[in-house]
Amino acid sequence: MIVVATTDFELYHGVVAELRDREATFTTVEPGEELPDRTAVVLTDPDHADAFGPIPTVVGEPEAPRAAVDDALAVVGSGGGRTVVGVDPGRKPGIAVLEGGAVVAAFQVPLSEAVEVIEGEVADAVDPVVRIGDGARLQGATLVNGLGDVRVELVDETATTPYLGTGARGMGDVLAAVNIARTPGEASEGRSIEPTEGELTRIKARSRERSGTNRTIDDGLARRVAAGELTIEEALAEHRGE
Repeated sequence: MIVVATTDFELYHGVVAELRDREATFTTVEPGEELPDRTAVVLTDPDHADAFGPIPTVVGEPEAPRAAVDDALAVVGSGGGRTVVGVDPGRKPGIAVLEGGAVVAAFQVPLSEAVEVIEGEVADAVDPVVRIGDGARLQGATLVNGLGDVRVELVDETATTPYLGTGARGMGDVLAAVNIARTPGEASEGRSIEPTEGELTRIKARSRERSGTNRTIDDGLARRVAAGELTIEEALAEHRGE
């Protein structure tokens, strides 16, 4: 367990807020008080850096509470908090697994394999949570409805997709999944997977544009495209009987 022990008011509030955001297990004491038996690391200020003997100690700065929490969670490892899986939904969802705020695994798999991957990652976890971005409604619904007894939260995807610099192409969905995992959402027990008429109309229009022969897929294929089961090209091929 992380113990916050500092007389620095600004540092205290910064690291406590960060620990709560990450749902890490922690407690607070005044410097000089007896530490709890389960103390794994003490997070403190420079004035008390040498006050805790052999107990692992992380010294934080008020202007960088996140860095201090990152270091403390690295010491604690998987015991720092619950397992949280973040998912950026789509035809190939990005999946990030966090334990105690630290990323321990990442995947990008076809939608049809995503539920199995997620369930495998939370199978042995205590009170895990799966956080799914709300941007790709139909693909997200497939994931929400496919997960069994795991707690699922829907997360506002706004600002979760990072800017990708040189050499980072292809990492966006996984990095977005990390940000989604770190953003508390609203509990969900299910989502509608039925596409709207407008969504079907747009998909059929795109199929006509891409066919090159003014061919339009039918409603059944359009629904499968909407659910992420097929691409437009795959639906067109099936419509042609290929």
